Amino acid sequence: MMRSMYSGVSGLKTHQTKMDVIGNNIANVNTVAYKSSSITFSELMYQTTQKSSGPNDLTGTGGTNARQIGLGVQSAAINTAISSQGATQTTGNPFDICITGQSFFIVSDGNDNYFTRAGAFTVDAVGNLVMTSNGYNVMGWGVDDTTGTIRKDTVEPLRIMSAEKLVCEPEATEKSYVAGIMDKNDEDAATEAGRALSLSFYDNLGYSYTAKFSVHSTLDDGVYYVQLDDILSKGTDGKMHSITEQYPGTVLSDIVKVGTTFEANVSVAKSMLPTSNVPTAGTINWADTSTDPATVTPWTLPTTTAAPVTVNYKEDGTTIESVTWDLSGGADATLKAQLQGTYGFSDEDIAALKQITINYNDGTLTIDKKEVNGSKLTYDTNNGYFKDIDGEKFITLDFATQLTDGTPLEKFSDIEMDWSASNMYNNSGTSTIAAVSGDTKGLGTGRRLGNMSGITVQTNGMIYASYDNGMTQLLGQIAVAEFANAAGLEKAGENLYSASLNSGEFDGVGVDITASGGYMTTGVLEMSNVDLSAEFTEMITTQRGFQANSRIITVSDTMLEELVNLKR
Repeated sequence: MMRSMYSGVSGLKTHQTKMDVIGNNIANVNTVAYKSSSITFSELMYQTTQKSSGPNDLTGTGGTNARQIGLGVQSAAINTAISSQGATQTTGNPFDICITGQSFFIVSDGNDNYFTRAGAFTVDAVGNLVMTSNGYNVMGWGVDDTTGTIRKDTVEPLRIMSAEKLVCEPEATEKSYVAGIMDKNDEDAATEAGRALSLSFYDNLGYSYTAKFSVHSTLDDGVYYVQLDDILSKGTDGKMHSITEQYPGTVLSDIVKVGTTFEANVSVAKSMLPTSNVPTAGTINWADTSTDPATVTPWTLPTTTAAPVTVNYKEDGTTIESVTWDLSGGADATLKAQLQGTYGFSDEDIAALKQITINYNDGTLTIDKKEVNGSKLTYDTNNGYFKDIDGEKFITLDFATQLTDGTPLEKFSDIEMDWSASNMYNNSGTSTIAAVSGDTKGLGTGRRLGNMSGITVQTNGMIYASYDNGMTQLLGQIAVAEFANAAGLEKAGENLYSASLNSGEFDGVGVDITASGGYMTTGVLEMSNVDLSAEFTEMITTQRGFQANSRIITVSDTMLEELVNLKR
């Protein structure tokens, strides 16, 4: 038989194989992340009928080339365009992920790891991130329970929506800060109720509370006192109740750990004291409280025991050194008129007075405000900056306070209130001071129980859950695999590849996709990189090649027929 006939047969076979490759490419033109293949041919072998010879100087003959007859063609290699990025298709599904770069997702069937570029994922019944096509687990790194950061250890299935991750546990508030302007001309601060200030916070069960504070101006510029007035929370009846009702025996003033017994004083010049009718023992019957005491100009002495008067005498026993009015029971109408008319005191100022003392020895009038359990808030009068509150930058709400029955409020955390962000500027008499839970970096805010409301995948593969209590939580990170020779991966079907000796082994750990400049995009899928125009062109050349090789067989057959016909 003729060698050309077998060469034609090999040509037909290789072109059939090439057509198979082209057909597979076209069939997968819409397969997610499919990588097109191409085939290359090589000569099959040669029959040498004469070896080559070199020049011979002795005989004077030249060299001759070898005589070799080719015996056909064979498929040399089938290559995959694995490094060629396909176009992207927007799906809007947050679990559809496209890889940019030379990396591969790592998936597992429970026994073996495979690799894929097809990022069409979903979540199964137990919360695992899996491939939609076959349910293989998407592999990645978990979160360290201690640090809350990614633990880059051996890859594991990403269970991102397990039962415990569907909720965000409540947390007690630990920090807060006060910011804004405390205007010294704020009329509210001068009232008995003071300038209201509220702080919302949580206990460790996620129940919310509101701490009611009041800021009061004093007779000293730049000095205020801060008082905890109440702590409220919603009761089982749906109404707001004081913490003292829920926990009988709770003392609000004891909860403010950094607090003092506070009183403000002011002294008046001697020129404002009475210059005549100075009281003496002979003109005032101090011991007899049943009769009206005499009048001291311009002060009218109280007429009731609700505001008792104390007289201190000098050594002679007849000259009065000081007179003190105790106003804990209130001031009578005449005294109010004196305070309002002479010194401009308001009703609220008078209601807050503790006592008034006239010292006839050094000529001073001292007005003391009532003692309060609060914290002394001080601003620098030169620049308006916060100075301190009881010598510190913060006060603490201490919920470890013991109740009357000896039970501590353990479900609360101590809350530090940092006041350093407040100041005392002129704001047309309007204060903007406000309390915010958490520190200035948003830490220690506390939270109620949260239900998962969404999941996002960042460009580095980190998966975060968002909850309806405003919190976010790191759930894990999608790891990727990279190979020294990605083209050496073997196709395993279903858009999967497996490692081979020529691709390099997978180390079981994986890498962060951003380490090599790649990234992930959610809501899109990588499409097939098949180029139909190129495939149809290859189809035409393959068809012509097949036709040409069939002609070799036809002509060879004709020649053999002629040979057979020589004998008739």
